[in-house]
Amino acid sequence: MTYIENVFICMVSPLLIGALCMGKRKISFFFFCFAGMSACMLSAYINTFFAVLYKADAFVAAAEIAPVVEEVMKFLPLLFFLLIFEPEPGKIKTAAMIVGLSFATFENVCYLIQNGAEYFSFIFFRGFGTGAMHVICSAIVGDGLAYAWHRAWLKIAGTCGLLGAAITFHATYNLLIAYGGAAQYIAYALPVMILAAGKLIFKKR
Repeated sequence: MTYIENVFICMVSPLLIGALCMGKRKISFFFFCFAGMSACMLSAYINTFFAVLYKADAFVAAAEIAPVVEEVMKFLPLLFFLLIFEPEPGKIKTAAMIVGLSFATFENVCYLIQNGAEYFSFIFFRGFGTGAMHVICSAIVGDGLAYAWHRAWLKIAGTCGLLGAAITFHATYNLLIAYGGAAQYIAYALPVMILAAGKLIFKKR
């Protein structure tokens, strides 16, 4: 059994100390780290609730429930940030990325505790694959919101569309993982390849 609350406290404690020592100028970074890890922890409970409610097996829960819950939970801290502070586009992108990365980090740590860390090659590919997947989903939402949120006519429809795109990509990744075999390693490689191709394209531009 993974005591996810205890893992959360152990990971957040040094960050909280860092936030107190770094001062107000860096507080936003730590806030979004806390938000991403909190979203991951709460997602685990909500995923379990819906899986029990709909009597879903592990495959259905991973492919249909988890992507929706996790992407919505990652979006909520950004929504709070947007509604309260009305940030500049660059800050929206940064906030989305920090939330996504901290979510992926907490998820990977919990996976290691639950499943062990003896298979280095598998853990290596999973770590990079999951991290890249969450980065892509965060980039979809963050970059899109930076454009759509400051245009009243596009705010609601654009936000729904961005969440839908992130959920679809996340669901595709989870579906391949749940299928297993060669598809699992294709899933781990796919986000990394997309990130590398995107970086190369933008660098040339």
